[in-house]
Amino acid sequence: MKKNSLTLTVVANMTSNYSESLGNIASVQKVFKNRKIYSMRSRESLKNAIMVQSGMYDDLETSLDGAAQKKVSEELNASNCRALEGGYMNTQGTTYVRKSSFYLTDAVAAEHFVNETRFHNNLYLATNYAKEQGISVQSNGGSAGLMPYQYEYDKSLKIYSMTIDLEMIGKDENFHEEADAKEKAERVIALLDAVENLSLVVRGNLDNAEPVFVVGGLSERKTHYFENVVHVEEEKLVLSEDLKIKLERGFQAGLLRGNLLQNEEEIEKELTPVSVPVFFENLRKQVLDYYLEK
Repeated sequence: MKKNSLTLTVVANMTSNYSESLGNIASVQKVFKNRKIYSMRSRESLKNAIMVQSGMYDDLETSLDGAAQKKVSEELNASNCRALEGGYMNTQGTTYVRKSSFYLTDAVAAEHFVNETRFHNNLYLATNYAKEQGISVQSNGGSAGLMPYQYEYDKSLKIYSMTIDLEMIGKDENFHEEADAKEKAERVIALLDAVENLSLVVRGNLDNAEPVFVVGGLSERKTHYFENVVHVEEEKLVLSEDLKIKLERGFQAGLLRGNLLQNEEEIEKELTPVSVPVFFENLRKQVLDYYLEK
């Protein structure tokens, strides 16, 4: 079988995104599994961050038809608009649907959730306004706009997978259009660059979500090949036989050496990983070979 997809499974130290708020209390998004609750960053949030940081949304055009949606036409489609690479459904006139050419899983925490609540207020701003109005923030907090609030906080090791269908990149079958090989390679490399250097802005704070450990490569199967064998327990990567067997089938691993994983020496001995920058540089070369040396 021909290798026509690219699959990655990543361990990263990242924050969760937020779900519904109740009054002035915000809670992180969570999932229930293995009879425990785990914090997470949803695949939708992760995909949006990757599309923005990769520059794939730089040429995004939107229209309104009941709800905001991506603008699509014979002149503007996935072959010439990178923003449409992540899929679209446009209902203006004829309904057009194109699936995404790459897929993500939720980024789920390795350890179950332990609530850490943070308490804040806008005291400085309220005091400044109260001073301008000649009132006391202590006795007229409401009139001064004083607003205490609180939110759950979570930053922990999370695991997610991304798989790219290399055959689908740059193609739009709705309009029978296709990008050239150079453009296809650039799009995949842009996605890889975003994953390698991923940073997130969460409640005004910058969050470094770069890979601590990553495994994958070009694959014959369009699936999250390592999703079921990458696990972290007590900040240690589980070095199972199945992980080693899968890794030996033409894939590689990358490790960020910074003691975020407590068994780095064991990982180096058992998996012989390269550094994270070398891992992604090797992948970029494989992508160029795939598209440009046919």
